[in-house]
Amino acid sequence: MLDLARWVRSRWHLRPRQATGDTAYATLENIKGLEDDGIKAYLPLPDWARRPGLYGPQEFTYLPERDVYVCPQGQELARKRSSRADNAHFYRADAWVCNACPVKPACTASAKGRTIRRPFDQAYVERVRGYHETRACKRAISKRKAWVEPLFAEAKTLHGLRRFHLRGIEKVNMEDLMVAAGQNLKRLLRHMGTGLAPQAVLTSLSIRLQSLFSRSATAGRSLSTAIAQ
Repeated sequence: MLDLARWVRSRWHLRPRQATGDTAYATLENIKGLEDDGIKAYLPLPDWARRPGLYGPQEFTYLPERDVYVCPQGQELARKRSSRADNAHFYRADAWVCNACPVKPACTASAKGRTIRRPFDQAYVERVRGYHETRACKRAISKRKAWVEPLFAEAKTLHGLRRFHLRGIEKVNMEDLMVAAGQNLKRLLRHMGTGLAPQAVLTSLSIRLQSLFSRSATAGRSLSTAIAQ
């Protein structure tokens, strides 16, 4: 995601104000990179520490002025350690407090007390979470669902992109771009309202592309055989 955003800036000299993606793109690396580049990360946040049946970290309140978390029962979790390997601070409640808590089964199974992991760059995540309440972010995510997701589905169901026919990153990239070009041509013909039959034009294009793919695949196999020999 960062490579694409930065390529757009360097290649086309554009300055995007925001980048929108689904939950899979909402990694801490992407969020931090976009925000540091001055691009708002409009990304739905996954629950990284989700544990079914137990309170998630979002149920705890962080108090920055005291650097502690407060649990739903009003008890504090103080910072116990920091780990550069994990890139995070760890906060834990006293064991005796958790073991005496009436809602412990809904919070933790540990006899040592509930622990909360807070990444060093958690402030970036909180910033993105704050975007979710804005109209601009909600609109961007809705647009993506309406504009982008249908194109993926169309490529898979109508253009055979459930599986790539070629191998190797360059050939796969070529095949993907060819499918995208075909989708754009369909929309261009529809928009222009030409007298040409779009289906006939696209059928001819499809035949040419299939021929190109076949030649590329044959050339690749011949090259591999030559190298092996």
